[in-house]
Amino acid sequence: MIGIIDYGMSNLHSVKNACDYLNLDSVVSKDVSVLSKCDKLILPGVGAFQDCMNTLHSMGLYDFVVQQVKKDVPLLGICLGMQALFESSEENGYCLGFGFIKGHVCHMEDTSVKIPQIGWNVLESSQAQNIFKENTYVYYVHSYYAKDMENQDLIGYSMYGNMKIPGLVMHKNIMGCQFHPEKSGKDGLKILEYFGKEF
Repeated sequence: MIGIIDYGMSNLHSVKNACDYLNLDSVVSKDVSVLSKCDKLILPGVGAFQDCMNTLHSMGLYDFVVQQVKKDVPLLGICLGMQALFESSEENGYCLGFGFIKGHVCHMEDTSVKIPQIGWNVLESSQAQNIFKENTYVYYVHSYYAKDMENQDLIGYSMYGNMKIPGLVMHKNIMGCQFHPEKSGKDGLKILEYFGKEF
């Protein structure tokens, strides 16, 4: 069972519908007693980093996620949920994240392209992997991106202007997608399916 963490800042229905389509057993909940029984967790997210972290703390979900990760429960962060996996963000002032993955979240700085990045972009491999095929296009909606991360944690990236956007990251039992796999067609669903069945 995959637990989709409901902290009031994400499009839960699209993630749940994608899991249903892939025949991945899942439950949407903010109840720690329910989520603690799940084999894997998904942290979706839409909105601002500080609001995300403050809400997780206030709902008691921050400590729960930390405890589950320490127990080697696989965790997938999507969009803002992926950014929360990193050490910190500069969005609306400096704010600490979970720190599961080394790196910091910064505002997209290339003024030659539209910010936020909204739309499809090609996901390119940064190392040998069997998660997605070449020429895979995924759907992004974001104004901030991760920088200063370890090369071994970067699985796939997209170029946007002169910026190298980490799209797919992994570290031990942690996986993150800056793009929305649930909105990225068949190729995106394959990445979500990889998390659900193989990760």
